[in-house]
Amino acid sequence: MFVPFSVNDFLDRAVTVYGERVGVVDEPTQPAPTQGELTYAEMGALARRQAAKLDELGIGVGDRVAVVSHNSSRLLTSFFGVSGWGRVLVPVNFRLSPDEVQYIVEHSGARVLYVDPELEESLAGVSCEQKFVIGDDSVLYAPEGVEPRPWEYDEAATATINYTSGTTARPKGVQITHRNIWTNAVTFGLHAQISDRDVYLHTLPMFHANGWGMPFAMTGMGAQHVVLRKVDGAEILRRVRDHGVTVMCAAPAVAAAVLEAAQSWEGEIPGRDKVRIIMAGAPPPTKTVIRVQEELGWEFIQIYGLTETSPLLTFNRTRAEWDDLPAEERAARLTRAGAPAIGVRLRIDESEEGAGEVLARSNVVLEGYWEQPEESATALAEGWFHTGDGGFVGEDGYLTIADRKKDVIITGGENVTSIEVEDTLFSHPAVAEVAVIGVPSEKWGETIKALVVLTGEATAGPEMEAELIRWCKDRLAGYKSPTSVEFRDELARTATGKLQKFKLRAPYWDGLTRQVN
Repeated sequence: MFVPFSVNDFLDRAVTVYGERVGVVDEPTQPAPTQGELTYAEMGALARRQAAKLDELGIGVGDRVAVVSHNSSRLLTSFFGVSGWGRVLVPVNFRLSPDEVQYIVEHSGARVLYVDPELEESLAGVSCEQKFVIGDDSVLYAPEGVEPRPWEYDEAATATINYTSGTTARPKGVQITHRNIWTNAVTFGLHAQISDRDVYLHTLPMFHANGWGMPFAMTGMGAQHVVLRKVDGAEILRRVRDHGVTVMCAAPAVAAAVLEAAQSWEGEIPGRDKVRIIMAGAPPPTKTVIRVQEELGWEFIQIYGLTETSPLLTFNRTRAEWDDLPAEERAARLTRAGAPAIGVRLRIDESEEGAGEVLARSNVVLEGYWEQPEESATALAEGWFHTGDGGFVGEDGYLTIADRKKDVIITGGENVTSIEVEDTLFSHPAVAEVAVIGVPSEKWGETIKALVVLTGEATAGPEMEAELIRWCKDRLAGYKSPTSVEFRDELARTATGKLQKFKLRAPYWDGLTRQVN
């Protein structure tokens, strides 16, 4: 028997088994009216009403629905209310500039755009066939009792398009299918040992690789979702205390914020011996792992993956064989990317052209890049997904990421293509040449540094540095802007004039075992 997978499998189980349980605790402080506590039965009803509303708006199967929003119960429900009835959800990074959001709306062909009320003014110039501000539920949900048109499940259908920065100046739309989501959620749930006793805190933006699949996995297992709108270390500790949080996913910067807040926290740190924090984006320093384990008393888990892989490829959790190791050695092992998740095959391309690139095969790998067949063919060449990351696999089967072949910087868990930042800096009249690189940062993993050669008329110094940073912030999302600018007389290039990024990065990474952080 063949029964096609669907994202609705997770919500349907929650409604059937845990219908009267509080499934979602919405963010209490937000510009839209909070939805408070929702049972899974209520969440299921809202998803059906959302699908019926899209019927009313004339949005058909396969049409794209874009949502630009901070974490909220309305966005969480949209993963089911949109994709569960055959439409394609396009969750958009709320940190992007209006021009970047407009590009995604146009490139994806979204017919509907929902905007967080906090962003209504800044995104006023972004146009779409139908555009609504979140908060007025009459534009999101059909009246009670209205049923959506049925959709015959197709696991090969695109469920979401997630835009990610990569090797091009413009972001690429990653097509994730129902099968991708289903496989990722179930596999992640097995490795993380999710159960109906878990309480999940959404410290990770839901738009980011579909919240790593946790909206699906946690729902299917009947765990409780606690929505956090904005990251704040002290607030995370309060939510852990007040809601009995047991799991969260985060970039290294979130762990750093919690550790900082813990220094002034009165009383015992909440969640000791109960919370597991799952981290990705870039492995934190070994001392951060030890601090999470000792100062917070939380279990540290490291994963590796990409938006293109739904995202889980590897999983790294302390195992019984490591229990008697010194804390430093155990932490060092945990900063590796990890062992392949169930159903994942990894290979290192040892060819001269491949230069140690990590390749992957799995049912979590994307269908392709939306309307970019050449990019898709390159990324999926010879039946393997080309990650763009350099690494090696140890004798124990654990992957270590050692370098990034793609010109991508991961800062605070966000992908930034250096090409996009370089293009923006080049548009400043004082810039003659520029190279943008990632350099180590204890707080962000990596931070963005611009190496600039000025035109003959311009003068280097703190004022020019501030001007160039401001120039980027006026044109790009804030997290894409350099945090520092260094002025050079020249930049290292090959005989053919190509920038030698590895030479430019080398002094900043000297003494570190890998070229990513």
